[in-house]
Amino acid sequence: MRRHLPLVFLSVLILAGAGLPKAGPVPAKKPPSGVEAEEPVPTPDTKPATVGDEQPVPQPKPAETEEQPAKKDDAPAGAEKKTDDKNNAGAEEEEEKPVTYPPVENEKPAEYAKCLSDLRALGATFTEAKRVDDGKGCGIDKPIEITNILAGVALAPKGLMRCETALALARWTKETAQPAAEVAFDKTVRIKALNQASTYICRLRNNATTGKISEHAHGNAVDIASFSLSDGTTIAIQPRDEDGTMDGAFQRAVTASACLYFKTVLDPGSDAAHETHLHLDVIERRNDYRYCR
Repeated sequence: MRRHLPLVFLSVLILAGAGLPKAGPVPAKKPPSGVEAEEPVPTPDTKPATVGDEQPVPQPKPAETEEQPAKKDDAPAGAEKKTDDKNNAGAEEEEEKPVTYPPVENEKPAEYAKCLSDLRALGATFTEAKRVDDGKGCGIDKPIEITNILAGVALAPKGLMRCETALALARWTKETAQPAAEVAFDKTVRIKALNQASTYICRLRNNATTGKISEHAHGNAVDIASFSLSDGTTIAIQPRDEDGTMDGAFQRAVTASACLYFKTVLDPGSDAAHETHLHLDVIERRNDYRYCR
């Protein structure tokens, strides 16, 4: 019995080996000692990376360029933007809108009454006129028509303006223009007339066809073309920056001093539109700012 055990055992091994493959797998080559095995390259995940509770990681936006700045109302990607056309269209629409003008500003009764009183005290001769409202922003609530700006000093021709404008003109004539004439010419010389080129008139600045409305259209301005003196001479306003005569010195002196009384002073050196007169106005500016050229 003991002799047949190896034979039986051999038969079992033969039968069991019949289901095995002919060749086993080739074992991976072991890396040399001291060298780490190369890690397999991971396949990128197609899903967006997440942070925290599965919130997508914000991706950086492409850099903006000066030629095409980002806007809140940008068109979808791929759509053509025509910003210049839109801007031009907007400008055309703005030009087509009807122009609106502010109403004629009402005078404050107390200030107007004090102005009339101060003007009379200086010796001015004037009459109160009816309210003027010519539309397009032109008009004066309580205009006055000046005949004499001071006692013995005419405004030629007489002119329509606001009382505030007339008061500034009267003070300037009395306190600086007349003393300057006495120094420049003779103590006995008096200013007989301020010859004006424009007081109230409904127009734009510098008689332009477009632009801002003139302060003449509010009664805030007067243009002085020349001074008539008691000795029969006339000092005409003209370019005199290089004029070394007393006429030139007188004009420069009264022009500079006018900035103490008026908010705007434009003389022949300011631009071509004012080569023959002084433009004086009392436009309101913040912090009592003066524009004198």
